[in-house]
Amino acid sequence: MPAKKLKAFLDENNVRYVTLKHSNAYTAQEVASSAHVSGKEFAKTVMIKTNGKMAMAVLPAAYQIDFEQLKKALGSEKVLLANEAEFKYHFPDCEVGAMPPFGNLYDMNVFVAEVLTKNEEIAFNAGTHSELIRMKYEDFNKLVNPKVLKFSWKTVSLPKDPSERWQDDL
Repeated sequence: MPAKKLKAFLDENNVRYVTLKHSNAYTAQEVASSAHVSGKEFAKTVMIKTNGKMAMAVLPAAYQIDFEQLKKALGSEKVLLANEAEFKYHFPDCEVGAMPPFGNLYDMNVFVAEVLTKNEEIAFNAGTHSELIRMKYEDFNKLVNPKVLKFSWKTVSLPKDPSERWQDDL
């Protein structure tokens, strides 16, 4: 079952969403694959500290944070990746590492990678490692009011079969 706080918030705001069950998965790419969701539509939540304050950076599963770019965008001297021990107590209704990108429910800022805003729908962890929620990005934006910034780059993956790597050169 999705985090109670999140489900109540979505229901109170009459937002249409779908809850999807999937096999246990822990990384954003694993969750997206397990739930058959595109890596560009799966919104992963990365916990960061900016000048000592906990915040959420939300970006597609197939992307990485460019910390230098994020520091500049925030006008912050320090932006660091938070570790689980530093943030787990903020989310008592969620499994560690499966928190939804609704920082407003947990009294923290939310920064969304600009590239994610191009999706009509997004999916994200629903508070567990076996469920996600899919909803319109527009609804997410209205409910969370995140700060949209450029701070990510797409991860490049090479084909597993070495013979496929250079086909474009032929």
